[in-house]
Amino acid sequence: MAVYVVMERPDAGRDRAVFVRDGFTVIGFLLPFLWLLWHRLWIEGALAIGAALLLAAAENSGIPFAVLAPLLSILVSIYVGLEGSALRLAAMRRRGFVDRGVVEADSLGDAEVRYFAGLRPVGTTAVVPVAAAPSPARSAMAGPALGLLAYPGTR
Repeated sequence: MAVYVVMERPDAGRDRAVFVRDGFTVIGFLLPFLWLLWHRLWIEGALAIGAALLLAAAENSGIPFAVLAPLLSILVSIYVGLEGSALRLAAMRRRGFVDRGVVEADSLGDAEVRYFAGLRPVGTTAVVPVAAAPSPARSAMAGPALGLLAYPGTR
């Protein structure tokens, strides 16, 4: 299942919500400059293009850079592929969008259905399914745990 972050403008209605998939972007990896510019990340796109131009100039300057420049170019692509959605979310926050939560779904359509099904109409008290709160009997015991994880309710 994919995770979608829901962003809304405070002055716009709920139907204008934007769903951003949080995860690796293949197009951002293959075409980082175009992906950044497509999503209106002008500063990040300019930095990526500048880095590519510097790496291209460094590749022609000497033998050590002839091997290192393509590897650094691949690192820029990997960075945009991995952190592209985080860059997009940060730009949206700078533009005034508000984070409305996270939705797990298989596709964008499913994420929209899950998000809008969980919203309450303004002024009503609709029943919304909420995750069950942990019971006090199953609370984690204080103290060190063997291994990396502490298992609640066990010795």
